[in-house]
Amino acid sequence: MATINENYLKLPGSYLFSEIARRVAAYAKANPDKSLIKLGIGDVTRPLAPAVTEAMHKAVDEMATGAGFHGYGPEQGYEFLRQAIAQHDYAARGVTIAPDEIFVSDGAKSDCGNIGDIFGVDNVVAVCDPVYPVYVDTNAMAGRAGDYDEASQHWSKLVYMPCTAENGFSPAIPEEKVDLIYLCFPNNPTGAVASREQLEAWVAYANENDAVILYDSAYEAFITQGDVPHTIFEIEGAKTCAIEFRSFSKTAGFTGTRCAYTVVPKELVRGGASLNSLWNRRQCTKFNGVPYVVQRGAEAVYSPEGQAQVKETIAYYQRNAQVIREGLTKAGLTVSGGVNAPYIWVKTPEGMGSWEFFDLLLEKANVVTTPGAGFGPSGEGYIRVTAFGDAQATQEAVARIVSVLG
Repeated sequence: MATINENYLKLPGSYLFSEIARRVAAYAKANPDKSLIKLGIGDVTRPLAPAVTEAMHKAVDEMATGAGFHGYGPEQGYEFLRQAIAQHDYAARGVTIAPDEIFVSDGAKSDCGNIGDIFGVDNVVAVCDPVYPVYVDTNAMAGRAGDYDEASQHWSKLVYMPCTAENGFSPAIPEEKVDLIYLCFPNNPTGAVASREQLEAWVAYANENDAVILYDSAYEAFITQGDVPHTIFEIEGAKTCAIEFRSFSKTAGFTGTRCAYTVVPKELVRGGASLNSLWNRRQCTKFNGVPYVVQRGAEAVYSPEGQAQVKETIAYYQRNAQVIREGLTKAGLTVSGGVNAPYIWVKTPEGMGSWEFFDLLLEKANVVTTPGAGFGPSGEGYIRVTAFGDAQATQEAVARIVSVLG
């Protein structure tokens, strides 16, 4: 008889955003006359930059010719894109990353989940709380998380690092020894960032304990403060202890196009093995690469025209974040994030639960948010609001929420 991976049976309920979609669909069906504004799931709404679509059109035309047709491409990504990434995202910041340390993929979410393939199941994993669910769920699926306790909402083998208002939503280094450390800055869901000094402490800890930092930097393009690092590789010593995940999804609107990349330095060695080589072996075995047309579009992000257009779109979302942050603050809510990130982390009023406040805003304001409890126990008592909506709709959503609270 075929057996199953019983770790899947331990997963509680459904995936957070699937549950949100279910509740929203049920409400919309029961109330077809209501106009919903969705500021929950962090999907972008602005179109791809003209420079990107022009490059894609050109690539499609190439594919229609014998001379320009491309079949299977390199699993690691085409050299033209890897070179552009190395130059613009790293060398421009004084960081040397070689093209063969860059692996182009179909999404940072995929890579954050799949990176566990190259690590043993006996590693002790540390995650922030609240946390992007993928970090937790994929380790649970692999058997690293142990058993789930409904009362505490914790997995028995994971080390949770609370990120609360008291510590500025930035985790303290755990007292116990851990092997794999998931960090996300700018943070999803809280919008917090890590200072250079904080990252230096993490790098020192990882190198001293032979740990590996799994650094999700998908939102670095939204950093506005000049003293905030954009990549962990700005920190001396990070190349011997860190893997970084980046994405074109939120930076350039590729959520429906799918393109990202992961940086695995060749200096990163554990157990006598190069993690760069292991990840390369994994990708060559399980992944056929990102389409040529998409990679040409991603390359165009780095053109002068592409950079100007992408920055204009990011500024659009940053203005939305300011509208949300200022509007909800004036309404008397305690608000954080939204300065260096597209997410605003909002404390629920009067001790209300996350899902309770979510339902209130859905039913009374017809605004969709994300309940903080879905990101972990420390997220209870908060909601996350995204700045990725339409500008006019965002202003209307804030007005509706203020009206309900008034």
